[in-house]
Formats: sequence, structure tokens, C-alpha cells
Amino acid sequence: MFTGIIEGVGRLAAREPRGGDVRFAIEVGTLPFGEVRLGESIAVNGVCLTVVEFDARSFHADASNETLSLTTLGGLEAGAALNLERAMRPDDRLGGHLVSGHVDGVGQVAAITPDARAQRWRFEAPAGVLRYVARKGSICVDGVSLTVNGVDGSGFEVALVPHTVAHTRFASTGVGDPVNLEVDLIARYVERLMSAPQPLP
Repeated sequence: MFTGIIEGVGRLAAREPRGGDVRFAIEVGTLPFGEVRLGESIAVNGVCLTVVEFDARSFHADASNETLSLTTLGGLEAGAALNLERAMRPDDRLGGHLVSGHVDGVGQVAAITPDARAQRWRFEAPAGVLRYVARKGSICVDGVSLTVNGVDGSGFEVALVPHTVAHTRFASTGVGDPVNLEVDLIARYVERLMSAPQPLP
């Protein structure tokens, strides 16, 4: 599990085809990396990946065809900036919201407008994602926990404060760019409970 609070911005150093899928080499950049362990999970632009090799400044992770086709990772080129977060510990502060690292869909940056010192960002999103998005609820965009300011039939809006823009890959993201979206876990479980058959008496 993750919190959606980005710990560092790295970059994609290389992508290597392997047996039909891909192995990524990721430079960790500003991510605190002193206690990394083989097999641990790291969220990369909101996608949970497993460390299969590492050194002092980078790690390697495999991405299946499922991951490549359902997230933005399949289209990333070497040099791309990456939001990075290591898995949360049981005693960590939950500064964002509970994030699984399992992407629900790919959206697109539709507009970026100034809002005092902040920025208002609008994202277009698939209908299957929007059904779970609620005003003042939480959503994870490229691994970043954000609060929804408004939602309609084609997308949603959030406000990004200067710190968030400066310390995530949003600093190099623009209108038209694709983003990974993960809805609030609570919304999915509520829907499942409401639609599940009632138990027999």
C-alpha cells in the first residue's frame, strides 16, 4: 500500500524488451533509497512495481504486458520524469489516502489555469473511472493523492499548490499528456457491497 505522497522524482534510464514484456531501469533521483530491499514495492507514476535488481542510485523492475497496455508506462521513453513512492510502513503517517498502486484507467490533462499561487488542473477521464469520483473525495493521479474540486460527465478538476507542482513530475507535465488514475478504494468497496447478492437468511 501507498499514501499518494510522492517521496522523490526519478527518471526512466532505459527500457529493455525481455521475453515479450519489458524491464525498466529507473534512476531514483531524489527518492530516499538507503534501505531498499530486493522484492519490495515502489510506486512508479502510481503503478506498483517490484524491485528485481538495485544499486545505490537505481533499480530495475519488470512490467507485464497487462501493465504496459493499461497504464502510461507502455508509452514512456528514456529520460521521462517519474513520481516515486516506496510502500508505506504500518506506523507511517497517512498524509494522502490509501493507494494500492493498481491503476483503474488512463486520463489526459485537459487544461491548466492559474489560481492565485496555485494551479487548477482539469483531467479528462473514462466513464468507468468517473463513476467513482466525488467532489471533495480523493483520487490518485500519476501516484499523487489529490482532492477533487469538481467533477462532471467528462472529467474532474483539482488544485495543485506550488509545492506539489515543484516536487512531482507535474512540473514537466502539460496539456494533452496521459496520466494514470486510481480511484479511492473505499468507493470501489462500497459499490461492491451495494451490488452483492444478499446472504440467505
